Amino acid sequence: MIDKTKELLKKQYNISDYVLGIYEKALKDVSSQFEKLNEIREYNQIKVLNAFQEERISDTHFTNSTGYGYGDIGRDTLDKVYAKIFNTESALVRPHFVNGTHAIAAALFGNLRPNDTMVSVCGTPYDTLHDVIGINKDDNKGSLKNFGVKYKQLELTNEGKINLNELKKMLNEDESIKLVHIQRSAGYGWRKCLSIADIKETVDTIKSVRKNIICFIDNCYGEFVETCEPTDVGADLIAGSLIKNIGGGIAPTGGYIAGKKEYVEQASYRLTIPGIGGECGSTFGVMRLFYQGLFLAPHISMEALKGAILCSRIMELAGFEVLPKYDDERSDIIQAIKFNDKDKLIKFCKGIQKGSPIDSFVECEPWDMPGYDDQVIMAAGAFVQGASIELSADAPIREPYIAYLQGGLTFDHSKIAILVALSKVLNN
Repeated sequence: MIDKTKELLKKQYNISDYVLGIYEKALKDVSSQFEKLNEIREYNQIKVLNAFQEERISDTHFTNSTGYGYGDIGRDTLDKVYAKIFNTESALVRPHFVNGTHAIAAALFGNLRPNDTMVSVCGTPYDTLHDVIGINKDDNKGSLKNFGVKYKQLELTNEGKINLNELKKMLNEDESIKLVHIQRSAGYGWRKCLSIADIKETVDTIKSVRKNIICFIDNCYGEFVETCEPTDVGADLIAGSLIKNIGGGIAPTGGYIAGKKEYVEQASYRLTIPGIGGECGSTFGVMRLFYQGLFLAPHISMEALKGAILCSRIMELAGFEVLPKYDDERSDIIQAIKFNDKDKLIKFCKGIQKGSPIDSFVECEPWDMPGYDDQVIMAAGAFVQGASIELSADAPIREPYIAYLQGGLTFDHSKIAILVALSKVLNN
């Protein structure tokens, strides 16, 4: 870092020499990791470019549609582009998905029926899925449980891996199991994310018992972090959010589902209605943003990942426990920092907010966020509300007080915001 930059950081953000010293040491430590990330970015950029070219994308595809949206060429062709990128038979990419959980829920409700059993093999799924599944609740809100879908859960091993032996035993003993839910990212847990190699091993194990079991992957935060996606290694169905990796920081809303044609079609009937599926749905003038965001996504995802790696090393050098460590293999963009202290956790999130381009003057506070059992604090000074491909940090207010940092449209912004957050935690 040049002296002029240091002086600006000190003047504008009150960054101390101590924090700048940690930063410079961390930056040297992580630099060797970035060469591999550049190779992944280039590979995935070629993959996306080729899909655009094969589908002959032009400004014709950026058109707007109204009403029913029949024959929306931009919408229908974007489905084909996604299918090519994910190496699948079909895809459903829509602005009508309000978040990643909505896309996941459509995939689950579309493909599960009364008396079917769904198995989560990564322990308890992400918090917002609890009401979708009906975990530990007997309500009448229309959860899977309310519609007669049974649920089983398999805990991870002590090493944070899927318990394949127990999974195989469970599948052999229960013929009602129709779908296995695999959460690639850790969510609000303390474990490493699943690599594509982990997912392949799990899918292979499932298919060795019964080939008709649906292997469903919650792919949120994982797109373009490796050179393969879950569908390249046998997953039947995946879902995710367009305001995470794959929207490239440009998509203003939406989600996607991709996989085998029959499973995507069933999911489309839950997004709209049976008999209509993906044939309807006007696109509100967002198609250019969806295409442009997808084109930028391989680059933006790597910018976010670089920020996460630097954050890991900075916070570790500052004395905090982090997961993953800066030199670990990664398969998503999330960085977890364990504070073991409620006040420090809140200060860190407030620091990320203070370092944001939007609403930097606002102090985020824990609140009763819909879909969560605990209060949640969310720092997200983003151009798109809640976009976690933009730099954000959030956490449930519960022990051991872990913050989850993700996103960052530019590595330079991530660096600054992390230094602001650390300074706030250390009161420097």
